[in-house]
Amino acid sequence: MNIAEVKRVVQEQEIEKDRILKEGKVIARDVDPGKLNAFLKYPNILTILGIRRCGKSVLSWLLMEKKKYGYINFDDESLYGMQSSDLNTVLKAFYELYGDIDYIILDEIQNVRGWELFANRLRRTKKVIITGSNSQLLAGELATHLTGRHIDFTLFPFSFKEFCIYKDINTEEAKKYGYATETAARMEKALEEYLKLGGLPEAYKYGSPILKSIFGDIIAKDIIKRYKIKNIEVMESLGKYFISNFSNEISYNKLKNIFSIKKIGTIKNYVKYFENAYMVFVVERFSYKLKQQIIAPKKIYCVDTGMINSIAFKQNENLGKLFENIAYTELIRRKSYLQGNWEIYYWKNAQQEEVDFILKQGTKVSRLIQVCYNVEDEKTKEREIKALLKASKELRCSNMLVITNEFEASEDYKGKTIHFIPLWKWLLG
Repeated sequence: MNIAEVKRVVQEQEIEKDRILKEGKVIARDVDPGKLNAFLKYPNILTILGIRRCGKSVLSWLLMEKKKYGYINFDDESLYGMQSSDLNTVLKAFYELYGDIDYIILDEIQNVRGWELFANRLRRTKKVIITGSNSQLLAGELATHLTGRHIDFTLFPFSFKEFCIYKDINTEEAKKYGYATETAARMEKALEEYLKLGGLPEAYKYGSPILKSIFGDIIAKDIIKRYKIKNIEVMESLGKYFISNFSNEISYNKLKNIFSIKKIGTIKNYVKYFENAYMVFVVERFSYKLKQQIIAPKKIYCVDTGMINSIAFKQNENLGKLFENIAYTELIRRKSYLQGNWEIYYWKNAQQEEVDFILKQGTKVSRLIQVCYNVEDEKTKEREIKALLKASKELRCSNMLVITNEFEASEDYKGKTIHFIPLWKWLLG
């Protein structure tokens, strides 16, 4: 590519960036910018990963506030077909447009084949941020060429707290007066809207139909194109199946039979492709025996409830499943943002009694979390508590929490205390 064409793209993207920052409703994400900027003080590359349209670019711009930097987004049709040999032209364009710069943002750079060596060379003299919508960026290319020289951060769609800030809802006031009827009602209404729209910012601006477009882009660009999949129809159907079966168990063998795929290894790869694109997350059943953990069914969650409501085969009226899905995405969001070292599983015994989330730190289980929308129903409450107590005994963990719709209390059962908290309060905590 000639340098004039690259300059045109860079400047047009800069105009769009400035317009978004000036006219758009941009909020600071619930992450520590100081910690992320600290990663740039060393000869490392900071990688910001996450599902398409979750705000990676905006976060990188906010990190560069009051800094002189060059920015280019390779997910631009004008740059399709760009080769690694063209990347020096990009660097030259930055110098001619901005003079000497210390910071460079390479957005969705995985679209340029062979980019890794360029980035490796660049990081020796520049502070570099790379964004990508596929975790394979780390597992494959980056890990191979930048061993020990990159620090990754996964960004998720808006949390409920970020959603409230976007909607000008005073979260500090809600936490302070959370027991008041009016406050609780207002927050429950906000949670209902969050459940419907999800956390992808464009859904707030353009409405939920935009989520179908994002879903299509993920299938087409992050899965079919990236992994050179020939059976496009199967991948689209798989994506809809996963989203329609959120908060449920899946098995590779069952998926193989449903979609008439010959090898179980193929279906495992397909599931991994969707995970790599951050569309879904697969959770293992907890067991101290690794073999049992491997062969047991998995549970699947979708990254965004708005996408569930827009894409699922049928509208699932089970609010308990939506609550569970939101709780899981919040757990992994906190793990990423707080640099947590816990692992997340679910637990199920031979009697089919289940605990939604098991948090394990090191060799010990540190917390048991049950999500129960209708805890006011005595039979439902008894069932959920029974499973918690059995898991508590088996896993030797007394730290138990039940996430509810409205109910809040601390109750003793067989000498152990179980805490109950409404979902909206837990999400703000």
